[in-house]
Amino acid sequence: MKTISVVIHTYNSEKYLERCLESVKDADEIIICDMHSTDRTIEIAEKFKCKIVYHENVGYAEPARNFANSQVTSDYFLILDSDEYASSGLLKYLRAYIERENPAEGVRIPYKNELLGKVLHSYSKRGILRFFKKGCVSYQAHVHGAPEVNGREEYIPNEHGEVFITHTMVDELNPFIIKWNYYTTLELEKLTARNKHFSMAFLVTRSVLEFIKMYFIKQGFRDGVHGFIFAIIAAHYKFMAIVKLWEYEMNHEDYRCRRK
Repeated sequence: MKTISVVIHTYNSEKYLERCLESVKDADEIIICDMHSTDRTIEIAEKFKCKIVYHENVGYAEPARNFANSQVTSDYFLILDSDEYASSGLLKYLRAYIERENPAEGVRIPYKNELLGKVLHSYSKRGILRFFKKGCVSYQAHVHGAPEVNGREEYIPNEHGEVFITHTMVDELNPFIIKWNYYTTLELEKLTARNKHFSMAFLVTRSVLEFIKMYFIKQGFRDGVHGFIFAIIAAHYKFMAIVKLWEYEMNHEDYRCRRK
Protein backbone atom coordinates (compact mmCIF):
# COMPACT_ATOMS: atom_id res chain seq x y z
CA MET A 1 0.00 0.00 0.00
CA LYS A 2 1.30 3.46 -0.93
CA THR A 3 1.95 6.00 1.80
CA ILE A 4 1.20 9.70 2.32
CA SER A 5 3.20 12.34 4.17
CA VAL A 6 1.98 15.81 5.15
CA VAL A 7 4.40 18.75 5.04
CA ILE A 8 3.51 21.80 7.17
CA HIS A 9 5.44 25.07 7.21
CA THR A 10 5.52 26.95 10.50
CA TYR A 11 6.74 30.08 12.22
CA ASN A 12 5.20 31.02 15.58
CA SER A 13 2.15 28.98 14.62
CA GLU A 14 0.80 27.98 18.01
CA LYS A 15 -2.56 29.65 17.36
CA TYR A 16 -3.67 27.29 14.58
CA LEU A 17 -1.18 24.41 14.49
CA GLU A 18 -3.03 21.96 16.73
CA ARG A 19 -6.18 22.25 14.61
CA CYS A 20 -4.11 21.70 11.47
CA LEU A 21 -2.33 18.64 12.90
CA GLU A 22 -5.55 17.15 14.25
CA SER A 23 -7.00 17.26 10.72
CA VAL A 24 -4.14 15.13 9.28
CA LYS A 25 -3.14 13.01 12.28
CA ASP A 26 -3.84 9.79 10.33
CA ALA A 27 -1.14 10.51 7.75
CA ASP A 28 1.80 8.08 7.58
CA GLU A 29 4.25 10.88 8.33
CA ILE A 30 3.93 14.55 9.31
CA ILE A 31 6.89 16.82 8.67
CA ILE A 32 7.08 20.24 10.31
CA CYS A 33 9.41 22.63 8.49
CA ASP A 34 9.93 25.36 11.07
CA MET A 35 11.61 28.75 10.65
CA HIS A 36 12.89 28.85 14.26
CA SER A 37 9.68 29.63 16.12
CA THR A 38 9.87 31.30 19.52
CA ASP A 39 6.41 30.27 20.78
CA ARG A 40 4.88 26.83 21.51
CA THR A 41 4.98 25.64 17.89
CA ILE A 42 7.61 22.94 18.44
CA GLU A 43 5.98 21.77 21.68
CA ILE A 44 2.70 21.22 19.82
CA ALA A 45 4.49 19.44 16.94
CA GLU A 46 6.21 17.10 19.39
CA LYS A 47 2.86 16.29 20.98
CA PHE A 48 1.75 14.91 17.59
CA LYS A 49 5.10 13.09 17.12
CA CYS A 50 5.97 15.05 13.99
CA LYS A 51 9.30 14.90 12.23
CA ILE A 52 10.77 18.39 12.71
CA VAL A 53 13.25 20.06 10.36
CA TYR A 54 14.43 23.66 10.33
CA HIS A 55 14.97 26.28 7.67
CA GLU A 56 16.32 29.82 7.83
CA ASN A 57 13.58 32.37 8.53
CA VAL A 58 13.29 34.34 5.30
CA GLY A 59 9.83 35.76 6.07
CA TYR A 60 7.72 33.52 3.83
CA ALA A 61 7.43 29.80 3.08
CA GLU A 62 8.34 29.39 -0.60
CA PRO A 63 12.17 29.23 -0.27
CA ALA A 64 11.75 26.43 2.28
CA ARG A 65 9.33 24.32 0.28
CA ASN A 66 11.85 22.45 -1.87
CA PHE A 67 13.96 21.67 1.20
CA ALA A 68 10.96 20.46 3.20
CA ASN A 69 9.68 18.34 0.32
CA SER A 70 13.06 16.63 0.04
CA GLN A 71 12.60 15.28 3.59
CA VAL A 72 9.53 13.24 2.63
CA THR A 73 9.85 9.45 2.91
CA SER A 74 6.36 8.51 1.65
CA ASP A 75 5.24 7.86 -1.93
CA TYR A 76 3.05 10.99 -2.05
CA PHE A 77 2.73 14.11 0.08
CA LEU A 78 0.25 16.83 0.93
CA ILE A 79 1.39 20.40 1.65
CA LEU A 80 -0.42 22.54 4.22
CA ASP A 81 0.28 25.82 5.94
CA SER A 82 -0.31 25.98 9.68
CA ASP A 83 -3.37 28.24 9.32
CA GLU A 84 -5.05 25.67 7.06
CA TYR A 85 -6.76 22.40 7.84
CA ALA A 86 -7.94 19.39 5.86
CA SER A 87 -11.56 18.33 5.67
CA SER A 88 -12.45 15.03 7.32
CA GLY A 89 -12.69 13.27 3.94
CA LEU A 90 -9.48 14.54 2.32
CA LEU A 91 -6.91 11.96 3.40
CA LYS A 92 -9.38 9.12 2.84
CA TYR A 93 -9.99 10.34 -0.71
CA LEU A 94 -6.26 10.75 -1.43
CA ARG A 95 -5.45 7.26 -0.13
CA ALA A 96 -7.99 5.75 -2.49
CA TYR A 97 -6.81 7.99 -5.33
CA ILE A 98 -3.15 6.91 -5.25
CA GLU A 99 -4.15 3.24 -5.38
CA ARG A 100 -5.87 3.78 -8.72
CA GLU A 101 -4.23 2.94 -12.00
CA ASN A 102 -1.97 5.78 -13.22
CA PRO A 103 -2.64 8.53 -10.63
CA ALA A 104 -1.45 12.01 -11.57
CA GLU A 105 1.82 13.46 -10.31
CA GLY A 106 0.02 16.58 -9.07
CA VAL A 107 -3.52 16.94 -7.70
CA ARG A 108 -5.48 20.18 -7.34
CA ILE A 109 -7.59 20.25 -4.18
CA PRO A 110 -10.69 22.46 -3.66
CA TYR A 111 -9.74 25.41 -1.46
CA LYS A 112 -11.88 27.56 0.85
CA ASN A 113 -10.97 30.84 2.52
CA GLU A 114 -12.53 32.10 5.75
CA LEU A 115 -12.90 35.80 6.55
CA LEU A 116 -13.94 36.50 10.15
CA GLY A 117 -15.57 33.07 10.45
CA LYS A 118 -17.34 32.99 7.06
CA VAL A 119 -16.26 30.97 4.01
CA LEU A 120 -16.13 33.31 1.02
CA HIS A 121 -17.59 32.37 -2.36
CA SER A 122 -15.42 35.03 -4.00
CA TYR A 123 -12.16 33.56 -2.75
CA SER A 124 -12.86 29.84 -2.85
CA LYS A 125 -10.98 28.01 -5.58
CA ARG A 126 -11.80 24.99 -7.67
CA GLY A 127 -8.39 23.54 -6.96
CA ILE A 128 -4.87 24.45 -5.86
CA LEU A 129 -1.80 22.24 -6.35
CA ARG A 130 -1.05 20.75 -2.95
CA PHE A 131 -0.71 16.97 -3.44
CA PHE A 132 2.25 15.45 -5.25
CA LYS A 133 4.10 12.28 -6.07
CA LYS A 134 7.49 12.36 -4.38
CA GLY A 135 10.20 13.84 -6.57
CA CYS A 136 7.78 15.35 -9.10
CA VAL A 137 7.49 18.98 -7.97
CA SER A 138 9.67 22.03 -7.46
CA TYR A 139 8.73 25.49 -6.17
CA GLN A 140 9.71 28.94 -7.40
CA ALA A 141 11.50 30.62 -4.51
CA HIS A 142 9.55 33.89 -4.35
CA VAL A 143 6.43 34.86 -2.42
CA HIS A 144 3.41 32.91 -3.68
CA GLY A 145 5.75 31.09 -6.06
CA ALA A 146 3.90 28.43 -8.02
CA PRO A 147 4.77 24.72 -7.94
CA GLU A 148 6.05 23.20 -11.18
CA VAL A 149 4.97 19.59 -11.66
CA ASN A 150 7.00 17.13 -13.68
CA GLY A 151 4.06 15.13 -14.95
CA ARG A 152 0.29 15.22 -15.19
CA GLU A 153 -2.11 17.29 -13.07
CA GLU A 154 -5.71 16.48 -12.15
CA TYR A 155 -8.52 18.24 -10.30
CA ILE A 156 -10.58 16.51 -7.62
CA PRO A 157 -14.07 16.27 -9.19
CA ASN A 158 -16.75 18.67 -7.94
CA GLU A 159 -19.00 15.88 -6.71
CA HIS A 160 -16.60 15.17 -3.83
CA GLY A 161 -17.94 18.01 -1.69
CA GLU A 162 -16.41 16.62 1.51
CA VAL A 163 -12.86 16.90 0.13
CA PHE A 164 -11.18 20.29 0.53
CA ILE A 165 -8.67 22.47 2.40
CA THR A 166 -9.83 25.45 4.46
CA HIS A 167 -7.63 28.48 5.09
CA THR A 168 -8.28 30.87 7.98
CA MET A 169 -7.35 34.00 6.06
CA VAL A 170 -8.63 36.55 8.59
CA ASP A 171 -9.97 35.99 12.08
CA GLU A 172 -8.67 39.30 13.47
CA LEU A 173 -8.16 42.44 11.42
CA ASN A 174 -5.11 43.97 13.15
CA PRO A 175 -2.60 41.11 12.53
CA PHE A 176 -4.06 40.67 9.04
CA ILE A 177 -3.37 44.31 8.16
CA ILE A 178 0.20 43.99 9.43
CA LYS A 179 0.68 40.82 7.39
CA TRP A 180 -0.69 42.38 4.19
CA ASN A 181 1.54 45.41 4.66
CA TYR A 182 4.48 43.02 4.61
CA TYR A 183 3.20 41.15 1.56
CA THR A 184 2.60 44.34 -0.43
CA THR A 185 6.30 45.07 0.03
CA LEU A 186 7.05 41.67 -1.48
CA GLU A 187 4.66 42.52 -4.32
CA LEU A 188 6.76 45.63 -4.91
CA GLU A 189 9.79 43.40 -5.46
CA LYS A 190 7.87 41.43 -8.09
CA LEU A 191 6.75 44.64 -9.84
CA THR A 192 10.28 46.02 -10.03
CA ALA A 193 11.64 42.67 -11.22
CA ARG A 194 9.17 42.89 -14.12
CA ASN A 195 10.22 46.54 -14.74
CA LYS A 196 6.71 47.83 -14.02
CA HIS A 197 6.34 51.59 -13.52
CA PHE A 198 3.86 53.80 -11.71
CA SER A 199 1.11 55.72 -13.44
CA MET A 200 -2.24 57.01 -12.24
CA ALA A 201 -3.94 54.83 -14.83
CA PHE A 202 -2.13 51.73 -13.49
CA LEU A 203 -3.02 52.63 -9.89
CA VAL A 204 -6.71 53.30 -10.47
CA THR A 205 -7.38 50.64 -13.10
CA ARG A 206 -5.67 47.79 -11.25
CA SER A 207 -7.41 48.60 -7.95
CA VAL A 208 -10.87 49.04 -9.47
CA LEU A 209 -10.54 45.89 -11.58
CA GLU A 210 -9.59 43.90 -8.48
CA PHE A 211 -12.76 45.06 -6.71
CA ILE A 212 -14.90 44.22 -9.76
CA LYS A 213 -13.31 40.78 -10.01
CA MET A 214 -13.83 39.91 -6.34
CA TYR A 215 -17.27 41.46 -5.82
CA PHE A 216 -19.00 40.86 -9.16
CA ILE A 217 -17.15 38.28 -11.29
CA LYS A 218 -16.35 35.97 -8.35
CA GLN A 219 -19.72 36.78 -6.76
CA GLY A 220 -18.53 38.29 -3.50
CA PHE A 221 -21.96 39.95 -3.29
CA ARG A 222 -23.31 36.53 -2.28
CA ASP A 223 -21.33 36.82 0.96
CA GLY A 224 -23.04 40.00 2.15
CA VAL A 225 -20.97 42.36 4.28
CA HIS A 226 -18.09 39.87 4.41
CA GLY A 227 -17.90 39.79 0.62
CA PHE A 228 -17.96 43.56 0.27
CA ILE A 229 -15.27 44.02 2.92
CA PHE A 230 -13.01 41.44 1.30
CA ALA A 231 -13.42 43.00 -2.15
CA ILE A 232 -12.35 46.35 -0.69
CA ILE A 233 -9.41 44.72 1.10
CA ALA A 234 -8.31 42.98 -2.11
CA ALA A 235 -8.50 46.25 -4.05
CA HIS A 236 -6.56 48.03 -1.30
CA TYR A 237 -3.86 45.35 -1.47
CA LYS A 238 -3.27 46.14 -5.15
CA PHE A 239 -3.53 49.87 -4.42
CA MET A 240 -0.84 49.77 -1.72
CA ALA A 241 1.55 47.65 -3.78
CA ILE A 242 1.39 50.21 -6.61
CA VAL A 243 1.70 53.15 -4.18
CA LYS A 244 4.87 51.52 -2.86
CA LEU A 245 6.06 51.29 -6.46
CA TRP A 246 5.47 55.05 -6.78
CA GLU A 247 7.46 55.67 -3.59
CA TYR A 248 10.25 53.40 -4.85
CA GLU A 249 10.50 55.32 -8.12
CA MET A 250 10.62 58.63 -6.23
CA ASN A 251 13.63 57.38 -4.26
CA HIS A 252 15.50 55.54 -7.05
CA GLU A 253 16.33 57.71 -10.00
CA ASP A 254 18.11 54.86 -11.81
CA TYR A 255 14.88 52.84 -11.79
CA ARG A 256 12.83 55.82 -13.02
CA CYS A 257 15.21 56.18 -15.96
CA ARG A 258 14.44 52.66 -17.14
CA ARG A 259 11.03 53.72 -18.36
CA LYS A 260 12.48 56.24 -20.80
